[in-house]
Amino acid sequence: MAQDKIPSSVLFCCDHNAIRSPMAEGMMKKFHGRAAYVQSAGVKSDTEVDGFAIAVCEEIGVPLADHRSRSFDQMRDWGDDLSQFDLIVALSPASQRMALEMTRHAHLEVEYWPIMDPTGLAEGREARLAAYRQTRDQIEARMRDRFGPPTRRDDD
Repeated sequence: MAQDKIPSSVLFCCDHNAIRSPMAEGMMKKFHGRAAYVQSAGVKSDTEVDGFAIAVCEEIGVPLADHRSRSFDQMRDWGDDLSQFDLIVALSPASQRMALEMTRHAHLEVEYWPIMDPTGLAEGREARLAAYRQTRDQIEARMRDRFGPPTRRDDD
């Protein structure tokens, strides 16, 4: 059973908490419900969640429109301690460096998933949506490999 592969708390992180990490947070919540406490953060939080990320996640029933971007510093300011997470999944090199730096005295697992940043890869709405879908699908594939198939049904 995949349930034993799911840590009790997971933090997904990327550069701005606007595309990759919100996608991962939303998918983890959809696929595994309350099996894990899930949050996301970025190295910076200087932008809102990306409209293309919202669109491609809506296609698979993952709502991102209400997501509010936050940084590691904001998490700390709001009283969240990174050491409370059992697993940190970094989706970009910068977020991996930040997570390792901020947790160097804690005994917790930091994994790096090299997920493509879809911004600026294509021009035109359809081509950009295709790039964002590719990123979404990369995250979903890594999530299935790491945590197993979805354990939550839509009617949960």
